[in-house]
Amino acid sequence: MRVCFPRTQKVADMTKPLRLADALLRSCGIAVMAKASFPGRTKTRLVPPLTSAEACAFNTAFLQDIAANILAAAKHARLCGYMAFGPPDAVGFFHANLPSSIGLIECWLPNFGDCLFSAITHLFGLGHTGAVVLNSDSPTLPTALLVETAQALAREGDRAVIGPSTDGGYYLLGLKAAHRRLFDDIDWSTERVAAQTLERAREIGLPVHVLPAWYDVDERDALRRLHGELFGGDAFAAQLQSHPATRTAALMRALLRETDLAARLGIAPPARPLAEGVG
Repeated sequence: MRVCFPRTQKVADMTKPLRLADALLRSCGIAVMAKASFPGRTKTRLVPPLTSAEACAFNTAFLQDIAANILAAAKHARLCGYMAFGPPDAVGFFHANLPSSIGLIECWLPNFGDCLFSAITHLFGLGHTGAVVLNSDSPTLPTALLVETAQALAREGDRAVIGPSTDGGYYLLGLKAAHRRLFDDIDWSTERVAAQTLERAREIGLPVHVLPAWYDVDERDALRRLHGELFGGDAFAAQLQSHPATRTAALMRALLRETDLAARLGIAPPARPLAEGVG
C-alpha cells in the first residue's frame, strides 16, 4: 500500500502552504473510502434511476464536495484529509479531480472491514493521534460533525466516535487506537453494521461518542431526499447546517434542466431556475 502525500495543506488563515511535517502533526486524519469513477463500476446502486455515466458524475461530485467539507472543517479543528482509494491504478483520477491538499492512501482489499482497518492503521502510521474513516455517500454532511469528531478524539482517554447512518450502517468511525475487534464479525452492507460495531465496542470496554444520524445517498429515495435538501428547503436536521455540496448541486441542477431526471426520480420538474443549493 503506498501513500501519496499532499503538496500543500490549507490551514485556518489560508495565507500560506503548510509543510508536510507540520501537516502530519495535526491530531486527526480523516480518510474517505473512495472509488474512482468508472462507468458500470461506481455507485451502481443508483443505476437506475441514474445512467452509469450519471452515477459516475455524481461519484466525482460527491468526492469533490466531501474533500471541500474536510478542508472547511480544518479551519476549525486539527485535522488532515485523505482519500483511501481504489482501484490501485486510479491515482491519476484523484490527482485530476481533487485538491492537492488531500492526501492519497491506496487501499484496495477484498474485504471491506480490512479496507477500513487498513486505512485506520495507515493514518496512525502517518503520525495522527486520531484516525477517522468516512463514507463517500454523504455530500451534505454538516461540517460541524467533522469538527466534533476531531475534538472528541483530541480529548484525553481512549474512545471511538461513530456517526450512524439512517440505513443502519455508519457514515463515520473515528478511533484513538487501532482496535481490530471493531471490524470483526460485522455483516457489511446490511442494516446491522452500526449496532454490531457498538456491540464490539461494548465487548472491549471502549467508550463511544455517538454523533447525530445522517443519510447515505445510495438509492432512489435518497436521491429524492438530496434533491429536497439542496433545492426544496427540506433540511434533513433542523439543528444542523448542511454542507453546501456545490459540485453535487450544480450537477443535479444541470441534469434536471437537460434530461428527464425529474421524471425518473418521480419529482416535479423545476418550474423556474433552481436555487444555488443549501448553505
